[in-house]
Amino acid sequence: LGDEVVLLRRWREEDLPAVLGSMGDPLLLEFTSPTGEIYSEEETRGFFAAQEQTRLRGEALSFALADPVDEATILGGSSVYDIDAELGRAAVGYWLTPQARGRGVATHAVRLMARWAFSDLGIGRLELTCSPDNIASQRVAERSGFVREGVLRAHLPWRGRRRDSVMFSLLPGELPAPQGLAKGSRSSR
Repeated sequence: LGDEVVLLRRWREEDLPAVLGSMGDPLLLEFTSPTGEIYSEEETRGFFAAQEQTRLRGEALSFALADPVDEATILGGSSVYDIDAELGRAAVGYWLTPQARGRGVATHAVRLMARWAFSDLGIGRLELTCSPDNIASQRVAERSGFVREGVLRAHLPWRGRRRDSVMFSLLPGELPAPQGLAKGSRSSR
């Protein structure tokens, strides 16, 4: 999946240094690390292996967000997860490297994943949750057509307490039309 802003592709072993280099970013840690600790190389390798297992079980598909011109340049990561084919429901998530922020990368990635989930997986409802403090993520949800449904109180264990989450959802007819997608948009690799 891809357009002129972002290429969504499988994670590769050579992506490990870029992921490890991003994990120390304070903003990324604030919103993605339930413990507040930086992931080790061993944990990151375990993440890659776990992503392959969830893909094989049909539960999730994780993507490296890469520069469409130089796909070795990692801009972040994303996933369609908690896939429940029987209920026609799934969730999307994403994170960005500091240098990728403010460029529309997350919005483009979310729209690409949503379009794929609706058309190829037959999903009837996509969910997106984020911290009430994560204003940037909420803006990505809104720009991607998601509707804010409310706050899930004490939704997740987070750093020794429970954290609320803002719940957004997107239905197939609500996905904004593609804007600025390159003709002949890239296919999955």
